[in-house]
Parts: sequence; structure tokens; C-alpha cells
Amino acid sequence: MTAKRISIYDTTLRDGAQCEGLSLSLEDKLRIAHQLDRLGVPFIEGGWPGANPKDVKFFWQLKEQPLTHAEVVAFCSTRRPGRRAAEDPMLQPILAAGTHWITLFGKSWDLHVTEGLNTSLEENLAMIQDTIEYFRSQGRRVIYDAEHWFDGYKQNPDYALKTLKAAAEAGAEWLTLCDTNGGSLPHEVTQIVSEVISELGEAIPLGIHTHNDSEMAVANAVAAVLGGATMVQGTINGYGERCGNANLCSAIANLQLKLGYHCLDDQQLAQLTETSRFVSEVVNLAPNDRAAFVGRSAFAHKGGIHVSAVQRNPLTYEHIAPEAVGNQRRIVISDQSGLSNVLAKARNFGIDLDKNNPASREILDRLKGLENEGYQFEAAEASFDLLVREALGQRERFFEVKGFQVHCSQAGGHEDSNSLATVKVTVNGSESLQSAEGNGPVSALDAALRKALVGQFPAIADCHLVDYKVRILDSQSGTSAKTRVLLESTNGHDRWTTVGVSANIIDASYQAVVEGLEYGLLLQKNAKKGVQTS
Repeated sequence: MTAKRISIYDTTLRDGAQCEGLSLSLEDKLRIAHQLDRLGVPFIEGGWPGANPKDVKFFWQLKEQPLTHAEVVAFCSTRRPGRRAAEDPMLQPILAAGTHWITLFGKSWDLHVTEGLNTSLEENLAMIQDTIEYFRSQGRRVIYDAEHWFDGYKQNPDYALKTLKAAAEAGAEWLTLCDTNGGSLPHEVTQIVSEVISELGEAIPLGIHTHNDSEMAVANAVAAVLGGATMVQGTINGYGERCGNANLCSAIANLQLKLGYHCLDDQQLAQLTETSRFVSEVVNLAPNDRAAFVGRSAFAHKGGIHVSAVQRNPLTYEHIAPEAVGNQRRIVISDQSGLSNVLAKARNFGIDLDKNNPASREILDRLKGLENEGYQFEAAEASFDLLVREALGQRERFFEVKGFQVHCSQAGGHEDSNSLATVKVTVNGSESLQSAEGNGPVSALDAALRKALVGQFPAIADCHLVDYKVRILDSQSGTSAKTRVLLESTNGHDRWTTVGVSANIIDASYQAVVEGLEYGLLLQKNAKKGVQTS
């Protein structure tokens, strides 16, 4: 039996862009559109042509860089009250965008008609019908988004249904029911969708557009499909105004893997995690590690009992195979770890440990002791890799820092502050003393170390700091508190995190910086030898 197909409609570039703190350039929008096209999303809403110059350029630029499979969709509202659609200048840029499909939204809730639009209920119906008929006369296909549908239906079901009938009679090919305020619950959504189908029949397919104000957006989207909807609108990572939209990463995975609907081909579904992380990088928002299905922690196992069980059979603590959505299983190392965590994690780094090897117990004891001091190897896997190699006598010391000094000065305001670091480093018996300035003590220290090492290790030039996190571990100690520093580095291909802990924030940073550079050199050496490191 062929699985029932659900059409996925992505609105990351329009509704998702209304997320607080999210800003997209033209290039950002183009990159995301092409990634969604590769994912296999059939409809990509590109924006509202005419609302701003960037959206106009986006649609025109796509003519030069066309999508392979997806239909790009222009978005707009119905005509204004009191004028014909053909005479409304707001609609001309929509046609000029040149898309085959247009998504038009109109009012379903009588409250919005009389108080928002300040017009009559009959005029609102005319606005819906006239606008759709106009677009159809210009050769466009129309998806009608019934804004505030569920609130409107609950307050005045007869009128809400009239708006859908007006859209259908005018030639809309999809009717999308929108939970614009995000306040509906799944049982209501299923019931109302079923009632709409009973009233209108199945000739015109229904879509669902949900918001997450009640933490129900994905649940409501699934509930609508169970009620008979065959299009799901949402955004990658759930970006959107207020609390966001339905997260397509979760909606797609639940519909396809749990309920047997067809949203994407299997090989496309396996790109879901990659797409989630790609979009978060482009929009410059930190990915949600705990996101269902695609988060870094979605298949992470920390407790010793969990790790031991999942090593024997992943079904013990995993609801799906992580590979189905392009994610991977991770064994997390912490003070809650058992020996099975250490053995499994070491294998991830290409180190095969035997549980009967005394070094295995030594590593576990060392791990627990350091975590008791404030270290966190759960997030700093590169530091854990180095710890294991040291316990096994396999840690290569590329260089040794004999000492360092950091001097900070401030001549005037904050803009005039400066830092100078001096380091003494030994490489293969040869000593080097170097100084460098930076816009802060950590920046200066990092620059001085690189200056001292790059002559011997050119690969250092490819390593860069990409994230720096500081946490105070015992805040009641005030300025004497112990500090943990997590430092993320990259060489353009790999990313790794190291950790340092000290009552002196400079010393904690020094530890993390040194191990970060050391691990970068280890990755480079192993890459040349074709050895797996992480």
C-alpha cells in the first residue's frame, strides 16, 4: 500500500524571518532556499514581494539561480477594502515576482474584519473572492491561508466557513487553516479539521499552519493531518514570531517515521539534521542541542546504565535510528559515567580500550576527579580525547609552554583598552619567546602562542577560535570564584571543544587555548596518516 503523501510547505524565509533576533540577508535567503530544495521540500515561501526591496530582489535572483524541484511561492494579503483587486497597486509586485504559486491570506475571524480591517463581513468575503479570481485570471495558482481560522471558527463558525467557501469558489487550490495565535489544542484541531472536511467535502485539500504559543505547534500539525489535512506549513527549527512556528524537523519526522505518511524520500529525510544545522548557521542563531530528532543531544547517552544497554541494543533508549534523520548516537562523558561510557567514547576517537585494562579504570577515576573540580568533559570532547591518550602514554606533546605573562592597560574609555601577552614555548628542544597584542587577554594570549608556533607548525594558521564560554562555578565566592572556560575551535573542516578550570580566569583560558591548539595539531597529523580522531 502506498503511503499517503503530505505536502511540506516551508515558510522559514518569510514567517521564520519574523523571529526575534533573526535577520536574513539576500544571500542568506538564497542559500537557505537552495538547501530546502535539496532537502526535497515541494513549496518554499520566499517572502512578500513589494514589502521590502530584499524580497523583490530575492524572487528576481531566483530566476538567475533557479531551484531544481521546489516551487517558490510569493506571499501577500487580500486586496484592500473598497477597491477592485486589479486596481490595487499592492498586488502588482506579487505578479511581477513571476511565481507560479501565490499564497494569499485573508481574515476568518469576524473580530478582525470589523475591528482590524474596519470593514463589513460581506466586503471581506468580496475581498477574498475578488483577489483570488484576479490572480487566477493572470495565470497564477493560489493557496489560501485562512488567518486566525481556529479562533474565528470557535467564535462564529458559520462566517468562518463562508470565508473558505468564497476562496474555494474563486479558484483556490489549497485551503490552509491557520492557528495564528497558537492557542488551540490538538483535540480541537482534529475535530475542527474533520468538521471542515465534512462541510466542504474532499474536493479541495486542506493545509495546516500552526504557531507554538502553547507549545503545541507540532502536535497541532500532526493532529490536523490525522483529521484529514494533507499540507503542513512550518519552519526549519521552528523559527517564527513570538514563540515560533511548527518545527518542520519534528513534524516531518513524526509524520513519516511514526505515522507512515510520505513527506520526503528516505535519502532526503536523512538530510534533516544537516539542514537544521545549516539553517541555524546561516541565520547565526545557536542550534538547539536538545531539539528532538536533529539536536546534538537527541541521541546522547550519559548515564552508565543507559550507555551499557544502548551498546547492546539501541532500542533500549532510542525511539528511532538516529541515521534515519541524519543524526548520530553520542556517548557523553561526565561524573555520572560508568566504565561503559569511557570504553564507548574512546572508540569514537579510534581508541580501542579493554575494560580489564587498568588504564580504563584510571581514566574513569581521573575523569570523575576532574569533574569534581569543575571540569566538564561532556561538552569538551577534545580534552577528554587528550586525557585518554595521556593515560595510555600516547599523548604527543607537540610543544611545551614554559610560562606566560599577560598585561592589560586602559588609557581612556573602554575603546582604548589593550592587552599584551608574552609566552615562552619549547618545541623539539628549541625555545621561543614571543609577544602579541589583542583586544583582550585571551585574544592576546592566543595570538602570542600562534606566533611562537606557526613557524614549526604551519597548520596552526588554519585553526581559529569560534566560541568562548565562561561559567562561574561557585558564585558565592565572589571575585575569588572558580571559573570554567569552554573554548570551541575549528580548522575549517572539524570543530572541537576544550576546557580549562581555575580560580584565575586567565589561567583557565590558557588551559583551554593550549589544548585547543594541541588538538588541532593532532587532527592535522592524523588526517595526513588517514587515522580517525573523532
